[in-house]
Formats: sequence, structure tokens, C-alpha cells
Amino acid sequence: MLRFLLAIVLVQIGPFSALNAQEQSSPNIVIILIDDAALMDIGAYGGEANTPSIDALAARGAMFLQYRTSPLCSPTRAMLLTGLDNHMTGVATIPEVLPKEHKGQPGYTMAFEPGVLTLADRLRAAGYRTLMTGKWHLGETAEEMPQNHGFDRSFALAASGADNWDDKSYMPYYQDAPWWEDGVEAALPDDFYSSEFIVDKMIEYIEATDPSKPFLAYLPFQAIHIPVQAPAEFTAKYDGVYDEGWNVLRQARYERAQVLGLITPGAALAPMPNGSRTWESLSPDERELYTSMMEVNAGMMEAMDFHIGRFVEYLKAQNRYENSIFVVTSDNGPEYNRGDDDWRITLWQAMNGYNIDPDRAGLEGSWGFIGPEWAAAAASPGALYKFYATEGGIRAPLIIAGPGISPSQVSSPAMVTDITPTLLDWVGAPDAPANAKPVTGRSLMPLLTGEATSVYGPDDVRAIEVSGNSALYKGDYKITRSMPPVGTGEWRLFNMVEDPGETVDLRAQAPEVFEDLLSAYNDYARSVGVLEMPPGYNTAEAVAENATERFYANNRSLVIALVLALVILLFGFVWSIRWILKKMTA
Repeated sequence: MLRFLLAIVLVQIGPFSALNAQEQSSPNIVIILIDDAALMDIGAYGGEANTPSIDALAARGAMFLQYRTSPLCSPTRAMLLTGLDNHMTGVATIPEVLPKEHKGQPGYTMAFEPGVLTLADRLRAAGYRTLMTGKWHLGETAEEMPQNHGFDRSFALAASGADNWDDKSYMPYYQDAPWWEDGVEAALPDDFYSSEFIVDKMIEYIEATDPSKPFLAYLPFQAIHIPVQAPAEFTAKYDGVYDEGWNVLRQARYERAQVLGLITPGAALAPMPNGSRTWESLSPDERELYTSMMEVNAGMMEAMDFHIGRFVEYLKAQNRYENSIFVVTSDNGPEYNRGDDDWRITLWQAMNGYNIDPDRAGLEGSWGFIGPEWAAAAASPGALYKFYATEGGIRAPLIIAGPGISPSQVSSPAMVTDITPTLLDWVGAPDAPANAKPVTGRSLMPLLTGEATSVYGPDDVRAIEVSGNSALYKGDYKITRSMPPVGTGEWRLFNMVEDPGETVDLRAQAPEVFEDLLSAYNDYARSVGVLEMPPGYNTAEAVAENATERFYANNRSLVIALVLALVILLFGFVWSIRWILKKMTA
């Protein structure tokens, strides 16, 4: 009866008043970051994967429909954890695509720079226990790991990704899988699977936390980043789901997007990228390969959700669930790179025990990928995918659930930089020290409490830039620029209400609007320190160049030995030919 009366009082005086009551402890905070998930990959957003744990959080919380992030993982992670624009954190882009002209420049050091405080820094000052397990990718040295950025305990992957079954690298750029525990290089257990391990390690850290102390649990998963890998029992559930190909998936998600209110009914569907293959043009063997990869992709998503469910059940058993805030989101759109179209990758895979056999897809030793066509279909109804500031690259799911939040769908805009100020506002964290860089994001609390319909006015701008791929929103409009090889580097203008698929460039029809937004972008770029891309910059070429350079640096002795062996073989071949010719002419 007392609980019932208290509930009535809370309804009358406001849903968040309980959070500020002295007798109530501060809420725990759980941030779940999915890697490379499209807007509609989660079940609650219309995806095919079975994600009951995340869907349950969406059903009891705020499900955002107009949330934007950055097109690449590290900048998003930097903004998520600080509330600062990525250029102000030091992580303007990722090292894998960084041109040599930008290396070491302010904002481009590829690690947090002086004056940057993380959410963990701020919450630890407020009495929180701060914990992190999963992908970090915000620096490579021991000094750049989470323990020096506010986290009491951390088990962190420094690389952009790694194998999900084994302690090894997933690409030539990295020599190994650089895992660190509290700033010390660490090894993985023999029975490692990434999603399971990330949850197990977090539970271990919480077990050692004083139950009376609130905690921050940051869980950046490897799922569903390449290589896509999953236990067979999860993948098997999607047998046949993707047999009709990417065009069918793209159309189905587009139709569901209209029903779910993600786009205006009747709005045009984004076209497939130039150069896309048709499903019908693939051979039977190719179709089998690509179907198996997409099945693993869904299985990997469900496997992650299963382990999130274990974590939720643990919190419930510890009576910590009801007083926990949950944030669930993705760092960017789906990954488009292939693993079957470059002899160098094929050679590297063979040297490192990887295969792309559809009969072994997802299992240990498999190197799973979905490729550009599946990525474009998964990003439906948006255009393109990861790396680009088009809707397919930066429009992502966002779920916020916790004490006092009523179930709702939020159609107001939100940015990745808004998450940290929202959480700090929610728990009443003390102000940052005077020498800290001020956050650029906005608290979404007025929106969550119902005090405002949006924290962005019609004339406010929201902007993002990563390696030349750029976007700026103002009112109903957006300008965007995509760099080669997929884009041309030219700016385009779109009405996002009428044309969320970015199908009709309005630059010629609305030159005044275009010039207004371009001027706003230039102001933004100057204010945060955006560096212009070098002439002729091409993302694919930058990745190849940086990977080659790092591979040589990581394997210098091996490369020298191979070159010497080739020289000796060539010398021996030439000598043998000369000897044979000499004998023939004797």
C-alpha cells in the first residue's frame, strides 16, 4: 500500500524527483555500445535478429528515432565518453585512415589530449565506481588506456577490432590483439568468446564493488564488427532468412521503416551505391557465401543480446536493476569492407589461419564479412554505410531506459555528444574543474522529463566531420559531403523530412539554403579545428598505405628475410639458366 501511495505522489510531483531524494542512492549507469550496427539491426527497430534483452529495455524506456553519431568508431567513442566534438578530444578520426599530413596535429593525435575529461572522470569525482570491458580504440600505449581516463577497472582492446574466438589480430594493420587490463598487457582465457567474456569480466568487476556505491559500467562490444563470428547455435536460427538477397532485405526494411515512423511514408528509398552487384549476377557459390555471412551477422547480434540478458539478470539478482540507467546505441552504420576481393587480404588470411568457407562461417578461424551490398541493404532506409556522413553511416539506434523514464518514441534530434551531459545532469554530478574543456553536447533531460519537446531549436546546427566525410543539419535541411572512392568530395543539400534517403540534391534549387548551411559548417570547422583533407585523399588508399606501413613495421624481420630469400632464389635461378646455356653452347 505504501509503495502504491508513493507511486501516486511521484506521478504528481514529476518522474525524476525520486532521483534527487536524499534517501535514494544515485543510480547506476550502464552504457552498451554495439559496434557497426545499422539503425534497423535491433529487433525493436525492425531488424531480423532476435534481440529480446535490448527490446525489453526499449519497451520500458525512450527509443530515439532521430539520433546521429559519427561515421567511424573512435570519434564516436571519444564523443560518447566526453560530450566533446571529436576534434576537441584528440580523436578526430581513426589512425587507420589518417593521412600523414595530419599525424600529430592538434585534435589528430589519436588519443585523449590534455583538458579532456571523460564521463568516468566526472562520475568518479561524484563517488562512482567506474568500470569498462570491451573495445577501447582511443590510444595504443599503456598511458593511453582507460585507467588514465577515469576508469577504476578496465579490460580494454586498444585496436579497432580483433578475433572474437582467439587472442589474435583481424587485419594486417595490427600485429596481435592488444588487450590491456588496468594498463597492463593481458591475455585472454582459452574459452574466449568476445560477447561472453565482456559480460563475465564486467560482472567480476561489479562483484568486487561496494554494493552501497553506484557504478558506471561501460560495455563496448565487438559485435557486430568484422570478423563477424558467432556460435553455431545462434547462427542456425537464421538459416534461409537472407536467401532472397540484399535487394529484398533493403526493400523490406524500407517498408518497415515507414510503419515504425523512422521515415515519412512514401519518402524515396536511398539507391544502392554505384557499382553494386545485383544478387542475380552472383554465382550459386557466391550466393551461398554471402548468405552465410549475413546469417552469422544476425547470429552475432543475437549472441551479444543473449549475454546482455545475462548481465541484466545478474543486476536483478543483486537488486541493482531497478536503480540503473541503461544507454544502448551503436557507434556508426554497418561495415562495408569485403574479405574476398583483394589478394593481399587473402594471403594474410591464409598466413593467419583464417578462411571464408561458408560451411564454417562464424566458427573459429572464419573471417566473416557482409560486404558493401549487404551493408547498404542493412542501412536501409538510409544512404551508404559506415565511413560516410550519409544517413546510412551516422543515423543509429539510441535507447535510454531507467528510473522515472516512461516508455516513448522520441522523434526530436539528438547527437552522440549529448549522452555524457545527459547522464551528468541526471545524477547531479559536480561541475568540471576550470581547466577542463567544456562539453559541446546538450543534456537531453528536458526532453526526457517532458519539459521540452526538443533541446535543439530550428536555427540550431548539428555537425560532424571525420576524414572529410561531413554533415551539418539545420532545421529540415542537411548538407553532406562524401569522400572518394565512394563519393566525389562535393557538397550536396537535402530536405531530411521529405527525402531522408538523400535522393534529390537541392543545391541548385535552393542556393540560399545551401550557402547558409555551408557557411554554418565553415564556422563549425573553424571552431573545433577541422583540418582540410590533402588533395587527392582517398579513404581506401589511405587504409592500404597505413596498413602496409604498419605491417612492415610490425614484421620488419620477416619482410627482410622474405626479400633476402627471394633475392637468393632469383640469383640461383639466373645462375642455373646461365649454367644450362653454357652447357648447351659448349
